[in-house]
Amino acid sequence: MTGFDATEVRRLRTEEQLSVREIRARTGLGRNRIYDLLRGVPAPQRVRRPRAKDDLRAEAATLRSTGHSVPEIARRLGVSRSTAYLWTRQLASERDSQSERERRRQRGRAMAESWWSADRAARDEAQAEAHGLAARVVGELDERDLLLLGAAIYWCEGTKSKPWRRDDHVQFVNSDPGLLSLFLRFLEACGVDRAAPTYRVSIHETADPDAAAEWWAAELAVPRERFRRASLKKHNPTTVRRNVGDGYRGCLVINVPRSRELYWRIEGMIAELFRSAAGRTFVS
Repeated sequence: MTGFDATEVRRLRTEEQLSVREIRARTGLGRNRIYDLLRGVPAPQRVRRPRAKDDLRAEAATLRSTGHSVPEIARRLGVSRSTAYLWTRQLASERDSQSERERRRQRGRAMAESWWSADRAARDEAQAEAHGLAARVVGELDERDLLLLGAAIYWCEGTKSKPWRRDDHVQFVNSDPGLLSLFLRFLEACGVDRAAPTYRVSIHETADPDAAAEWWAAELAVPRERFRRASLKKHNPTTVRRNVGDGYRGCLVINVPRSRELYWRIEGMIAELFRSAAGRTFVS
């Protein structure tokens, strides 16, 4: 083994400008050992491989930016395709890259649609069949149906009196037109005309409360003059809201005046429903 150390090897590289092959011949060290000792020391200019001419690189970049392919660039400049690719791989035009990404997205969407279309069609057919069977179970609602349904949905969505805060009056709040329409049918079954309650829109302050009130009045066939001033919800910039756009009309608050006895009737129906449900055993 030789006695050459790192200092001598680095000196041969920096002062005498020797190549690795020449250092090996001078010192007898192996190639890997010399590379380890020369780590961080730049190669001298005399031993570096000549770089491609700057004018050829510039022309390759120009050709690529104007839409020429790598084989065309290689043929025009008289270089190999691999060299043309190395010169231009970072120079593809933004338009080309965007069109390629869009093409891949479209292909992915088409593949996903093809994959799931049959499954989606079968699911939609099964869903439609289930809807039809369920609809035939409902049939026409009689007065008893409306009273039980109305009491149940009120107990889920309406305001309720608390032991620590007595407030025996009927107020119902919701954003679903179907549920609100059902509750109005319940009120009619209880002898409360649609012109009796007051109505109020509760909506985000960035929306249009007057337009929302007009929509609710037409949708539920309730008198527009019975609407009170809207309640506006303050805007919170940190909240990601989904209830935006033309379809957002807030919640509708239905308040029934002088409704203490009606509230007691609802309490009574709910208590009996609970008692009946708890006292009956269902066999599966």
